[in-house]
Amino acid sequence: MAGPVVWADDAVVVSHRPGEFPGYLFVETRRHVAALDKLTSDEVSAVSHAAWCAARGLRAELTPEHVFSAIAGRSVAHFHQHVFVRHRGTPEEIGWMDSPLWTGTPVLDIGVLCRRLADYF
Repeated sequence: MAGPVVWADDAVVVSHRPGEFPGYLFVETRRHVAALDKLTSDEVSAVSHAAWCAARGLRAELTPEHVFSAIAGRSVAHFHQHVFVRHRGTPEEIGWMDSPLWTGTPVLDIGVLCRRLADYF
């Protein structure tokens, strides 16, 4: 994922997706596993808590239309949960997974956003 780190502990790292779309986070386990069912109980708890904190922070800081969360696991064989927003004003014809493709997203300093989001963890 390799974007700016928002927050990390011994079990998970929360980072912002590289690029210009503000509000797309990844919650990744530090231990390399390919799927949700391969996580330990402690890792599941850590991921769940981090995703909850991420969603609360995104909602508070960006006031989006919606905050989504998804675990897909097809392109990278390493567990990561997506937590991302649908910005207000996103055209209806843009699907929920395609929100980052919308060129009308707000322009924000991603580094500043990440520092503000860290306060929610």
